[in-house]
Amino acid sequence: MERPRTGRPDVFVPELVYFEPDSLNYPKGRRIHEWAVKQGLPIRMTTSHNRITNLPGDSELEQYKIAKRTLVVGLRKTLTFDQSKPSAEYAIPIATGCMAHCHYCYLQTTLGAKPYIRVYVNTDDIMEAARGYIKERIPQMTRFEAACTSDPVGLEPISGSLAELIEFMAEQEFGRLRFVTKFHHVDSLLGLNHNGHTRIRFSVNDRYVIKNFEPATSRFEQRIEAAGKVARAGYPIGFIIAPIIWHDGWEEGYAELLENLAKTLPSGIPDLTFELIQHRFTKTAKNTIEKRYPKTKLEMDIEKRKYKWGRWGQGKYVYPDEQANALRMFISERIFEHFPQATIDYFT
Repeated sequence: MERPRTGRPDVFVPELVYFEPDSLNYPKGRRIHEWAVKQGLPIRMTTSHNRITNLPGDSELEQYKIAKRTLVVGLRKTLTFDQSKPSAEYAIPIATGCMAHCHYCYLQTTLGAKPYIRVYVNTDDIMEAARGYIKERIPQMTRFEAACTSDPVGLEPISGSLAELIEFMAEQEFGRLRFVTKFHHVDSLLGLNHNGHTRIRFSVNDRYVIKNFEPATSRFEQRIEAAGKVARAGYPIGFIIAPIIWHDGWEEGYAELLENLAKTLPSGIPDLTFELIQHRFTKTAKNTIEKRYPKTKLEMDIEKRKYKWGRWGQGKYVYPDEQANALRMFISERIFEHFPQATIDYFT
């Protein structure tokens, strides 16, 4: 396989791979190591997946770009799961970091100085921990979100971890899995016994946003085609339209998006959900984004925004009410025009 370096790769292939020594004691770790050797990738060892300090690069920006092309294979030692409300009760940690270069992404700040991509090979331990959380809450349903700190579909050709989680959760009467993705690598998931216990959501947007602000992700058409495959495989499905960005031609762009979804998806999908999230940013994120993507076209003019306080006393800049309401009304109307059976979980 040729190693992609720019553009929108069909499959992510890193340029540098680190392994914790203990990861090679696991079948998944050995399999990834064999794959990396066959790819001819530079391989290094590390004592901890949390401490990768000797990445090449002459500047902070160059080191950041190389980190986004670096894969670290290790063990998830902390098996206490973070909460993931409101979309799920817990985040299930199978990977951290993302190969995409979405200019607006919250991982720009939450991952800070560790933008490299980590996959965890002890999935049996992770699933056993999930079993414990499920047992604690019976007879309530316990939902797990697999995409809080990564896009696991983009890593699935390397890790196979989602397939393991889907088949595990299919057997859990009181457990459910969900994740969201900007990638189209779903073919290996289509034939699995999912038992309707995994909801796959696609992060979609109009062509302008994908082209200008989502480098190294799957294209507009690829995501829509993948969504059709997943729906026909019987998975519960949903869409996150995020971030909704006000730009010249936004009405035509989002109308085209929903029209194309309607043409591709099977008719009458039950329990179809949409989540609508307008573009927002913090001052910290703005500074980080402008440093890492100095030529970005992303509009982050504080004077044009409304400050919205968060629950922990920290706020974000969102669109003024007039613009936000116009975005919400227009996109909601297009959703119900094409999908009258759908539910809009929220607009925020």
